[in-house]
Amino acid sequence: MKLALLLFLFLSFLFSIFYFKKLLNIKNKKEIFRFNKRNFYSWMNLSKKERYDLSKRDSISYLSQRKNLLEKIRNEYKDISKNN
Repeated sequence: MKLALLLFLFLSFLFSIFYFKKLLNIKNKKEIFRFNKRNFYSWMNLSKKERYDLSKRDSISYLSQRKNLLEKIRNEYKDISKNN
């Protein structure tokens, strides 16, 4: 009786882990979605609000990457000017 209960608890625990892991994978795939030639039709199948949110998130990430790059370039110029 105890063995059956223990086995049932163990199997339910494993099932819950796999289920949540699967949910996390689906959630992460939606965040990575970006517009390009290959996924144009899937992009157009999204609702207007989803497309807006994705493009907004994409532009925010682009701006942050650009800021970081400009900051690196400025720091390099400062280092070069100090050395000369």
